[in-house]
Amino acid sequence: MDGSGSWDAIDWNQIKEPRQPRSSSQGMDEFLLEYEEVYTQGHGVVLLNTDEAGILSVTNFRLLFVSQATKGVIELGTIPLTAIEKLNDDVKLQPLPHQHDKKQPRELLQVIGKDMRVIMFAFVPKTKQKNQVLDALRKYSKPTHLLDLYAFSCDPSTVYQKSDPKMRLLKEYHRLFRKWFPHSGSEFEKDLRNEWWRVTKVNSNYSLCSTYPSALIVPRSISDEDLFQASSFRSGRRLPVISWCDPGSGAVLARSSQPLVGLMMNFRNNTDEKLVSSLCTQIIDATGSLRKLYIVDARPRANALANGAKGGGSESSSNYPRSEVLFLGIQNIHAMRDSLYRLRDYVDAHGSISSNGISSAVPLVGDRRNRGSTWGGGNLNSMTQFSSTLGEWLNHIQSILVGASWIAAQIAQESASVLVHCSDGWDRTTQLVALACLLLDPYYRTFNGFQALVEKDWLAFGHPFAERMGVPTITDNNGGSQFELLRQPSLGNLSSSPSRGALGSSVSTSNTTSGQSQTSNNCSPILLQWLDCISQLLRLYPSAFEFSCKFLVDFMDCVLSCRFGNFLCNSERERDQSGAASSCHCMWAYLADLRASGGSFHEHCNPFYDPMKHNGPLVPPAAALAPTLWPQFYLRWTCPIESQGGDLESQWHAMNKKYTVAMKAKDAAESRAKDIKTKMESMQLELHREKRASSSALAIAQRSQRESVAIRKAVRSLGCTVNFAMNESQLERAEGLTYSFRRETDTEPQQDKSPDFSVSITAIEDSLVSETPSNHICESLCPFRTREGCRWPDAACAQLGSQFVGLKANFDAFDRLSVQDSYFGSE
Repeated sequence: MDGSGSWDAIDWNQIKEPRQPRSSSQGMDEFLLEYEEVYTQGHGVVLLNTDEAGILSVTNFRLLFVSQATKGVIELGTIPLTAIEKLNDDVKLQPLPHQHDKKQPRELLQVIGKDMRVIMFAFVPKTKQKNQVLDALRKYSKPTHLLDLYAFSCDPSTVYQKSDPKMRLLKEYHRLFRKWFPHSGSEFEKDLRNEWWRVTKVNSNYSLCSTYPSALIVPRSISDEDLFQASSFRSGRRLPVISWCDPGSGAVLARSSQPLVGLMMNFRNNTDEKLVSSLCTQIIDATGSLRKLYIVDARPRANALANGAKGGGSESSSNYPRSEVLFLGIQNIHAMRDSLYRLRDYVDAHGSISSNGISSAVPLVGDRRNRGSTWGGGNLNSMTQFSSTLGEWLNHIQSILVGASWIAAQIAQESASVLVHCSDGWDRTTQLVALACLLLDPYYRTFNGFQALVEKDWLAFGHPFAERMGVPTITDNNGGSQFELLRQPSLGNLSSSPSRGALGSSVSTSNTTSGQSQTSNNCSPILLQWLDCISQLLRLYPSAFEFSCKFLVDFMDCVLSCRFGNFLCNSERERDQSGAASSCHCMWAYLADLRASGGSFHEHCNPFYDPMKHNGPLVPPAAALAPTLWPQFYLRWTCPIESQGGDLESQWHAMNKKYTVAMKAKDAAESRAKDIKTKMESMQLELHREKRASSSALAIAQRSQRESVAIRKAVRSLGCTVNFAMNESQLERAEGLTYSFRRETDTEPQQDKSPDFSVSITAIEDSLVSETPSNHICESLCPFRTREGCRWPDAACAQLGSQFVGLKANFDAFDRLSVQDSYFGSE
């Protein structure tokens, strides 16, 4: 593999243009994306999950597996580099007792993804292919610099920006205030406020809080100076601000980080208390009662108290009038990450497509190492383990669902205001606030609203995507203008996972370090949990959402791939400084183009969506908040058939595909029938013309026959012997005088060497004429009669027997004789 120098030696600040390709496509052009380059390849590699051989390529974007049999990309074996969580190159699969592999040992490479897939590749032994692929993966799957990500490979001049993310955030603020959104650039800077709230630009240079957006909604009674004083009392200066407000009732949903009250909870800040109290000072009915404020701490109470030892903690309701403090008991990012690891390991070990290449069915469920005694078709210990593993993950999902539903219910039913926070205010807080907004506002349940919600509560309010996905970002160096790129801590070791042993002993020699502490790994499936909660709501309210579960799956895949610039870095400020918005393509435009390609029948569109049925808040009862495993995401790699089995959307789309195929076949049949009909009409028209021509020819033939009969009668009436001939050979045998008769047409007669028919006329000589009284009549009447006798045919008269005597023959007229002449009369 050609090297291009060490990536550690590249200073990202000096890189202005996209890097030029460093290697050829190696015959993979038809499978590569734009600006995608192949670094190394392995041939004859076997994907053990499906036992399929192919070509394994490492590019600057993904690990690409192309089947040798079908010459197509195998989706299971193709994963973006940034979605790879761990590499294991020393994996030994232990065969079942009845299996004896006599082949030489294979060189295996296990790739564990953040999207629930575990892939196992087998390389040809005694070759360098495995080492080349592994070295490339180690180097490129954990990039050191932000600009090494594939998202920055494109030409910035090709990046189309419909609007700036900051402008889109202001547009959403206008919607919340029920104000008209201006299109003029100067109008954006005007004050946006109502009788209760206002939008402030005090954080336009991020001096108030580096992880908050440049525009904030705050109570109208709070000045910008108060905001600076209150921010010092909150962790990371993430002071209480409004995320969503109800212009009708004045209730708000606010967010912040934990207060810095200390271990004894004896530290206070008057400005912070004023700011929090201003969230609920409005009178909500004619009785003069005041709005209640709920302060929701997403952490377990014990965790909140433990944070007090580090200077944090939680509020005391005695310091905030008309308030009530509640704890939701949601675990931290490390507990969520470990829970997902255990779920992924079990699903891989017992799926129909497993990374060890062995299909698992219910009778085979159990310990793959010792095949312990079974009960009811499966190993009881394994069933208990699965119940524990699945229940642990679903309990986390249920905690988030219940907390968000409770928050939405207090705002929708009591018109109360709610302030939500956890420790830093960007993980559990974002999950709860964004999910509560989705329940409260039907606009967020549409495609455009979903984008606005994600850009507001996840991106603008600083969810640390770079840390949670383990990709590089930038940070301010001691508040100066210089920025350095951070390499995120490597991912934790999974060898201690209880179900990992089902695949055999695995010792990682990748860039992961087993000695790292748990807290050094800040990766966590926070966004995945939020999307999982939405999928549960889609199951409960299938007609309330414009988008489908498939859209949520593709959305998560796009985020994990780091193919677009929307979800890079940890905050709006970092994305602004890195130029991600102007240098990288937009994921929202990509998803919109996908939907446009399929119209209303695209699989991202929910076919059951009815905006009029759920045009208000959704307040699910507690009994309905019992989550189930999200099969479309968690089972798609190991149980592809089962992952779509019970999904109404998938069934509808499958039926729609069949309907589309049937409609295409119908259209093709109709098109063929139309062509056949056109040909039949053309043939019928041609047949009609042939019939007309045949009738015309028959009429001509009949007329010719009548002409022949008439001419024969006319000539015989002159006392001549008439012989008719149809060709020239017969005419040669005729004696006497020969004349040719031709039909005359309306057009000018043409010279024709072949006569239509010929007539031979033989006159009777004088010696053969009997002496009859008619001779006397001829002698007395014929003016050409001489003493020498009759001079016909040299004279101008003709002696033609006893019928006509003394008739003057006009031979020129006789030569032009035709049936049109009135001489013959009508038939």
